[in-house]
Amino acid sequence: MRAGPSQEEIRRQNLGALLRYVHIHGATSRAELTTSLGLNRSTIGALTAELAAAGLVSERAPRETGRAGRPSLVVRPESGRVFAYAYSIEADRLRAARIGLGGVVLDRRQAERPPGLLAVETLPLLAGFVKEMHQAVPEGSVYVGSGVAVCGRLRRPDGTGQPGPEAAVRPAPDTGVRPGPEAAVRPAPDTGVRPGPEAAVRPGPDTGVRLGPDGAAEVGGDELDGPLAEALGELLPQERPVLVSNAADVSAVAEHARGAARGYDDVIYLHRDVGIEAGIIVGGRRLTGQGGYAGEVGHMVVQPGGRPCGCGSYGCWETEIGEYAMLRAAGRGEAASREAALRLVDAASRGDAAAQAAIRQVGDWLGFGVANLVNIFNPGVVIFGGTLRDVYLAAAARVRSRLNSLALATPREQVRLRTPQLGEDAALVGAAELAFEHLLAAPLEM
Repeated sequence: MRAGPSQEEIRRQNLGALLRYVHIHGATSRAELTTSLGLNRSTIGALTAELAAAGLVSERAPRETGRAGRPSLVVRPESGRVFAYAYSIEADRLRAARIGLGGVVLDRRQAERPPGLLAVETLPLLAGFVKEMHQAVPEGSVYVGSGVAVCGRLRRPDGTGQPGPEAAVRPAPDTGVRPGPEAAVRPAPDTGVRPGPEAAVRPGPDTGVRLGPDGAAEVGGDELDGPLAEALGELLPQERPVLVSNAADVSAVAEHARGAARGYDDVIYLHRDVGIEAGIIVGGRRLTGQGGYAGEVGHMVVQPGGRPCGCGSYGCWETEIGEYAMLRAAGRGEAASREAALRLVDAASRGDAAAQAAIRQVGDWLGFGVANLVNIFNPGVVIFGGTLRDVYLAAAARVRSRLNSLALATPREQVRLRTPQLGEDAALVGAAELAFEHLLAAPLEM
């Protein structure tokens, strides 16, 4: 017969639960903690005292409440002292931020990603961001680790590149077709969503996968100098965990914990950058799939025999709603990019007829695919991230019309369509959660 948890194990679990609560919910009274965590007042007081002694939280008297009696102390995360670094490696830009406990963005940096620069070659630029930000870190601060959001395909959970059978299929030159299943990093742990044991896994051996300038996984050519997480870890100032995940996954986690999906346990976060990806939360847990590649919704076939996709198939959703598809529909020959897509949306808002027609067409196909996802997953909310945010805002009526005509009545009535409440910070805040997870799991062992 298996023995129950020891008092020490229970104490560690309770410390993690309390710290996690104030990390997600912000300043919280002891009274609320007592009710929400199901612990008595003396236990909450003891746990809070330990976390405060470790410099992870602080306690202060609340402002005047106007109520009789002694007010309950308010517990706050030490956001300015305890922090993680977060990075976002995107098709045409690089971003980094210092994020405090509680999800507070303390500092940030951004630069264009030079054309043709491999993912591993961006690391010196990211390291430069870290050096700049680290100079402003107050003395006595605690760095807990780093999280990386990548718009590119990596194997869960260690950030190692992993090609699928489609990786050897290369798009014809100069077609502008965006590579496909390259966009799934199926990784590490979550916060707003309950984590798995994979969080502590460190990078594995080099796989020889090449990440192209758009983040696409390719076979052959120059090999990575080791897993992305390992390479980045060598450039950071301290020996702390470096965890890599897919941008859609971490964005879904962030929005679920503190954004547009808060209060929903079934969430789909759609993201468009390198390709079309989805971070999917089912029953409060991330859906990663057997090998970690769940969420490749851009390769859902919506038009059999349709246009060729970079994955080697035909008629994928990505070929109808991707950045290149939108530019093609508007008759624009410029290279597909985030800025080009945003310029087209702007042109449509200013009355450009060709741009408006393209937005309507992409909106129809966007609604078509969303209807399929709603029928399959019955989500409470679908969030449109990346450049899909701008497309959705410009074509919301078309998307909803398609959804109304194609989705089953009950799932259709239950779903809400939204844009990210955290905006572009969703990927950075979500990436930071990967690093914070180690702290939240064992607050006094960092």
